[in-house]
Amino acid sequence: MEQLAFVTVIVMATIHLMMAAVLSLYSRYKVQYLSLAWIMGIFGAMCCVAIPFTSLLTFETIGLFHPFMLLALVVTSFLQGIYPLGIPMPGYLQWGRMWRYASPAILLIILYIGSLLLGSRPVVIHSYAEFSDYWWRPDMVFRLCGFWLSVYYVVNILRLPRLLARNAEIPRYVKGYVTAMGFSMLFYVVAAAVFNVTLLLVYFWLFCLLNMYLFFRTLETMAMHLPRPERVEVDEAPAEEVIVEADREDFNEANRRRFERVEYFMQHGREWQDNTFGRDRLCAATGINRHLLLQCLRSQGYNNIHEYINSYRIAALKRGVSTGAIRTVGDCLGVGFGSPKTARTCFERMEGEPLDDYLRRRAAEKEGA
Repeated sequence: MEQLAFVTVIVMATIHLMMAAVLSLYSRYKVQYLSLAWIMGIFGAMCCVAIPFTSLLTFETIGLFHPFMLLALVVTSFLQGIYPLGIPMPGYLQWGRMWRYASPAILLIILYIGSLLLGSRPVVIHSYAEFSDYWWRPDMVFRLCGFWLSVYYVVNILRLPRLLARNAEIPRYVKGYVTAMGFSMLFYVVAAAVFNVTLLLVYFWLFCLLNMYLFFRTLETMAMHLPRPERVEVDEAPAEEVIVEADREDFNEANRRRFERVEYFMQHGREWQDNTFGRDRLCAATGINRHLLLQCLRSQGYNNIHEYINSYRIAALKRGVSTGAIRTVGDCLGVGFGSPKTARTCFERMEGEPLDDYLRRRAAEKEGA
């Protein structure tokens, strides 16, 4: 168990420091990722500090409500209560507001460390029946205060999804992540209170997986909004001989030629306005197999074939809104979406704005003009 705990903490430190480094790089271009980078770095640093103390996890004499576990519980619950808002609401992390929210935890930690420096020694208890004998001692009072302060932070975490639901700009995955994180923190409260090593290690892996989920979804969101080359009208589809010749000499040129063939079909065939049009029909129409089709689309910045097809539908939707042909979500079905729900999902995913808000905003702009 000691070796497993040691490996777990090292893996957590490595993963969180790696995620912090990547997010720090991206935060140079979008500042809203800076807070997440900082807190991932703090978690990584905490794991590095914890590495020398992993041997303590095997000591059965530690007892219930171990002070170091409770201090870590206070810090972790506080950080997890604020950083989900760091992506969509960077203003929430203003120093003054964050300081007020953290001040009870900081004060408690300072007082507890001060009492230890003045000679107070942690009380070791092995059953809840012993609380009646020791609850009044300063050490136990500080530990109980830390426990209930952590519960307060965890309750705030569980309240976040309802608060986030009021803001339409919050991605759904963030709301789901916050809910899962709140329940994982409840799991940690139990593990810290009873100091069960197995439960603690399970929480460590849950914690790491949740943060990795948020990290990769954040990168996915960023990838969806990477700039793509401007769409150029293709008057003639490249012949197969041209593509074959390019494939022998230049891999990138061959992808560009295949993309031109696909663009020619999409611009002149307009079969994408049929909601049953998809990957297989596009492959059959262009004579390009799935692998090469995906390869050429990704060479131009598209994540997958469905995203590429929907980009045409969204462009047509926006043109329809500009001309007044599309006024409601139901009108969007004419550009190839199978249902209003699909139109909303695709538009928000690719444009970063809810479709209903976009339609209202454009309608207001036309009235104002």
